[in-house]
Amino acid sequence: MVNAVKAGLLVTLLATSAPAGAAPGADWPQWRGPERTGASPERDLPLRWSGEDNVAWRLALPSRGASTPIVSGDRVFLGVLESDRVSLWCVDRRAGTLAWKRTLGSAEGNAHRKHNMATPSPVVGDGRVVAMTGNGALKAFTLEGEELWARDLQKDYGRFGLQWGYGSSPLLFGGTLYIQVLHGMQTDDPSYLLGLDPASGKTRFREERPTPAVRESPDAYTTPTVARREGGAEIVVTGGDVATGHDPATGKELWRADVLNPGREGNYRIVASPVAVGDVVVAPSRVQPMRVLRAFGRGDVSKSHVLWSFDRGPDVPTPATDGTLLYVVTDKGILWCFELSSGKPVYGPQRLAVGTYSASPLLADGKLYVTNEDGLTSVVRAGRAFELLAENPLEGYTLASPVAAHGQLLLRTEHALYCIGKSAKKAARVPLSPEAPAASARAGRSSR
Repeated sequence: MVNAVKAGLLVTLLATSAPAGAAPGADWPQWRGPERTGASPERDLPLRWSGEDNVAWRLALPSRGASTPIVSGDRVFLGVLESDRVSLWCVDRRAGTLAWKRTLGSAEGNAHRKHNMATPSPVVGDGRVVAMTGNGALKAFTLEGEELWARDLQKDYGRFGLQWGYGSSPLLFGGTLYIQVLHGMQTDDPSYLLGLDPASGKTRFREERPTPAVRESPDAYTTPTVARREGGAEIVVTGGDVATGHDPATGKELWRADVLNPGREGNYRIVASPVAVGDVVVAPSRVQPMRVLRAFGRGDVSKSHVLWSFDRGPDVPTPATDGTLLYVVTDKGILWCFELSSGKPVYGPQRLAVGTYSASPLLADGKLYVTNEDGLTSVVRAGRAFELLAENPLEGYTLASPVAAHGQLLLRTEHALYCIGKSAKKAARVPLSPEAPAASARAGRSSR
């Protein structure tokens, strides 16, 4: 059965590997980029930099954070921990200055070295930006900073019960905002997939997602993705020992693969997110195993839809792919490259600079950018032969993944947000407006 599945895989990948409508000068509108694969169509990106060299601008930040910068035209959005609160910052991408900021909610919650309440990344679409905190505060704004709506998910649906705090990011697709809450270590409440109207914040569905996982294994810090084929799409969720596909309109579970924790271990929380190209889904677990599945099944597809497996996958970094090659980086900086269609190793293991790797790799401009927690970004030539092109240091503890947009790289350390490369050219977007005292006061009142 698996061989039969593989037989049709190559055709699917060839039809879906090139992002539809993608072109240089693209935004980075959500976690893992324009096609949710860690890849960007950008060209002429920088190869070398340091804290002073090849830096278009540097904006000081008050604290560390894992929230990845999100880019829409001349705006950069990111969640920022400011003392006792979490804020959404809007930064002018051309000047590197703060255009506006709005309070999202309190900073109280289950924080630790790699997580605080500013961990989830924002998402941009249809003229609005939606941002969430690690304690369930969820708000939408216009791109000029006007608050549209606010929700408190813990108030509405119960306390988040993850051992290491909530860290998933929202997904915006097809006119619906999707949010997963996969937990169980510190709660008996069920896990669920939530679908919201992004214009009003109103709930369209809340679908419970049962799990066979025990102890810490129900917890997941992943972000949902989208599997697609001609005439259809599915929302794919990984965590709680299983990968599942869901109806985008109702959240109803369509299929499930119970293959991410074969030994039913109690410490298999999952951090690295799923990645989909067409109907092919890369589903990491806690290192062993990483599964590559085919979506669009029905019922239990555990035996029928596994295409290939790898027993030395990532723990925290989410893989990146161009639809042909799949790049996997482990927490210890070991790089592997595979043929996505077959699982055939292209190269690896290749060791990058010694360190701990939590950020996910970026694939763009024929290069793979891999950043470790010490702020060092290794640049590897994309393709079938491993070649280390450069190693670029920045100062400061680094958790956020590198981002490419409009000919530049954005890198976030605990000290600053860096824009690497040539000075920005103005994008075709609504002009940025400066922080208005009246708007700021309104936002402050609504936050309380």
